[in-house]
Amino acid sequence: MDTIAAPQTAAEGRASAVGALRSRPLALAFRAVALLVVLTGLLRITGALTPDPSWGALRYYTVLSNLLCLLWLVVLIARTIHELRTLGPRGTSTPSARASGAVMMAITVTMLVYLVVLVPTAFQQEGDYVPFSLTDNLIHIITPALLILDWLLFVPKGRLRWIDPVLWALIPYAYLAYALVYGGLGGEFAAGQSYPYPFLDVARLGWGGVALWIAALSVALIGVGYVYVALDRLLARLLTRG
Repeated sequence: MDTIAAPQTAAEGRASAVGALRSRPLALAFRAVALLVVLTGLLRITGALTPDPSWGALRYYTVLSNLLCLLWLVVLIARTIHELRTLGPRGTSTPSARASGAVMMAITVTMLVYLVVLVPTAFQQEGDYVPFSLTDNLIHIITPALLILDWLLFVPKGRLRWIDPVLWALIPYAYLAYALVYGGLGGEFAAGQSYPYPFLDVARLGWGGVALWIAALSVALIGVGYVYVALDRLLARLLTRG
């Protein structure tokens, strides 16, 4: 005879979803809208639906991090639909709070580097690129805001670990390795340009200058990661007491 697992008590359900809205229909609606917004930004920056797409945009961290968000939202939506059907409308649906944190941090890097470093230096990218245009806002600001909101609203708190910001940094570090190797071997990110971002211009800054930029950005961005972990712990405490 098949055994039936005992249903989760209300107290256990609340404890497992501290700091998250326990409504799968609401999470599904938000994530579906977010998916459409992120997809729109990617289609616009790559021109994928135009006769002359700019596939070179896929060499940039900005676009790759947006693509990561798109894939994660697909995972979240699939999980939410599955659990909505099997477990009902009440509850949370996130495969991993730590994975959500990693994706959120990866796209936060995009937003902060854009606002703090690239816009002030009048950065230019391949294709039809204009700072603070609709496309630019979609991929640099709106997508990060949506992933941060998803974490704040629908991901249980108290799950992140103090080591996570260091682990999350492996995503931009992997891109840095790719960019430096690709550019060093003669690859071009745009016509005559062997670097994707000004702070990776070895010819102008030298290896020492690039290393200083990377070190400074690492400290700043990992520091933001620790802000997320601290906020995660704080929200878990406050909402558990409440």
